[in-house]
Amino acid sequence: MREIVLDTETTGLDPATHRIVEIGCIELINHMSSGETFQRYLNPERDMPSDAFDVHGLSNEFLADKALFADVADGFLDFIGDSPLIIHNARFDIGFINAELARVGRPGLESARAIDTVELARRKHPGAPANLDALCRRFGIDNSGREKHGALLDAELLAEVYLELIGGRQPALGLQRNEQQAVEQRREEPVARPPREHGPSAEELADHSAFVDSLEDPLWLR
Repeated sequence: MREIVLDTETTGLDPATHRIVEIGCIELINHMSSGETFQRYLNPERDMPSDAFDVHGLSNEFLADKALFADVADGFLDFIGDSPLIIHNARFDIGFINAELARVGRPGLESARAIDTVELARRKHPGAPANLDALCRRFGIDNSGREKHGALLDAELLAEVYLELIGGRQPALGLQRNEQQAVEQRREEPVARPPREHGPSAEELADHSAFVDSLEDPLWLR
């Protein structure tokens, strides 16, 4: 089973007036990372607001020579294919991606193909914080390198969070551990027990003979 963990960084919150500046994707096969990724920085063709820069640290100067979305659209669509998309707050990222696709005359992505990890987290832990940092803390995932938001880094963290949310990691590890224990038990040499004494002692034999002699008219003497 193939899934794609996806994240974007943008110049703001409204896809009608703001643009994507980074796309990061990670391929999962059977809920495990295959090592295949897709990551691109993008020239947004507009200025970078200071509040957005504070989030991801991508400046106008850094992005000035990067590709336009039109230049990477085909590669992006080829990478994600028709696989389910694992996204944290899917409405936000799908909205921005579809706005970019519309600008280059391409059909948008169907929202139904997205698995929203925010919704998964709220169903599994109602009332608890559902942001990525909080979920990393809950599941003991190291996010110490996340000083700024980054699409590929966040996708990597989200892949680990997703495995925890669906319970995919613990059962697999538990099954592997149980199978290993069974193999080790089968390999163990049987332990020989010391022989038990089953014969009667001399004292018991003497007592038995005295008891038999005391019987009156036993059947075996008729």
